[in-house]
Amino acid sequence: MSGSINEVRVVGLGKVGELVATLLADAGFNVTAYDAKERAGLPFATEALDVRDAQALKGALSGADAVVSCLPYNLNLPVAEAAHAAQVHYFDLTEDVPTTNRVLELSAHDPQVVYAPQCGLAPGLIGIIGSSLTKNFDEIRSIELKVGALPRHPAGLLGYAFNWSPEGVVNEYLNDCEVLRSGRRQMVPAMTEHEKVVIGGIELEASLTSGGLGTMCETYEGRAQRLDYKTMRYPGHFELMRFFFDELGLRERRELAGEILVNAKPPTDDDVVYLHAAVEGRVAGQLFRQNYVRAYQPLEINGRTWRAISWTTAASVASVLELVSTGRLPAAGFLKQEDISFADLLSTRNGARFAELGKV
Repeated sequence: MSGSINEVRVVGLGKVGELVATLLADAGFNVTAYDAKERAGLPFATEALDVRDAQALKGALSGADAVVSCLPYNLNLPVAEAAHAAQVHYFDLTEDVPTTNRVLELSAHDPQVVYAPQCGLAPGLIGIIGSSLTKNFDEIRSIELKVGALPRHPAGLLGYAFNWSPEGVVNEYLNDCEVLRSGRRQMVPAMTEHEKVVIGGIELEASLTSGGLGTMCETYEGRAQRLDYKTMRYPGHFELMRFFFDELGLRERRELAGEILVNAKPPTDDDVVYLHAAVEGRVAGQLFRQNYVRAYQPLEINGRTWRAISWTTAASVASVLELVSTGRLPAAGFLKQEDISFADLLSTRNGARFAELGKV
């Protein structure tokens, strides 16, 4: 691919990272990917790397134009720090607020390259869609964003499978959530403000969870009266999770909670990603509500079927990197997801999948 980015490093070849590297290689970037263990037989160069080894990480970024961190949230910062030192564009998928705050600090001291955290689904794609919907309104009353990554055929009372990082899910359920209420930022408890949602005839429930909005509350404070992000699950899920964390005393034992939950509800290949964005406001003086709703299924890419959560997340970050490379996004500074045009994202090689798939 011609553009400002040619050499890309992908760090972490887990549930999403392998596909991120595949999509970027297919899009014409020269990709080298790193994982804790040796990997072979992949359509891009690979090497083993311990991200806790600062010198090894520095060497991995030598000659790179950009790096995409697909690691668990608690391992992203060494990669961001190394990218800062090497003057390499930085992208990640984190929902962790402290990690993003540190990346923001790095960008303030180094405006020469792009710092683009939170390029997954939530934060990430859902914020891009929601902010793009607001452009159709003269006055914004509310922005409601929801995502649910679920098994298509759930079993058991929880109706869930841990296709995503258990550490990330536990944090989303337990950390306080930033929202806008009456136009001002507030922190409210997670797993509250419960509501019913129906998508394509499937009944779901939604509750507040943390981290899904990225920087949107700061951006829309004073411009929207109400803004929040909720996670969607099958009915009854959140009541059971509150029992699990509070009645069983696991709120303060997050690592153990994650181990128990993954053992009880292991990953499944048969998943679906529900996405629901809605904006209410005034257009030409009249109140109006605009919805954007999708249900993404597993997808075959290069002869292999990928989970819905994997390809939607991977395609999101790959399309943002494409936009930076081609100059349709700024080539320096901190990149907020809400500053990305959804129409531009859909025009990229990897973003086009979101236009073509998932309609309900």
